[in-house]
Amino acid sequence: MTDLEFLDHAEQLLRAVELACDRINDESDADIDNQRTGGMITLVFANRSQIIINLQKPLHEVWLAARSGGYHFRWDGQHWADTKGQGEFFQRLTQDASTQSGLALAFTA
Repeated sequence: MTDLEFLDHAEQLLRAVELACDRINDESDADIDNQRTGGMITLVFANRSQIIINLQKPLHEVWLAARSGGYHFRWDGQHWADTKGQGEFFQRLTQDASTQSGLALAFTA
């Protein structure tokens, strides 16, 4: 994958996260504050816990840090797959956001 391809796919992922936060805030009692700075999004929940999503451009990876731990994802041609075989990015984000918010939330691409 070229740097430009990575940036294209990564930008789509970040935009999907932002749109999902807007949708979740509109459709539920969740209060997710999403702050974007360049290639990083910080999700802050009502209980002040955070999830941080950060692009690692030299590695062509997207990193996610949550209370459950840190995860690295690479584009496999169809989706962002965990580099240790532990699932797909939006599955992980959904699980961690639901746990940290105490609400059943759904993030999708």
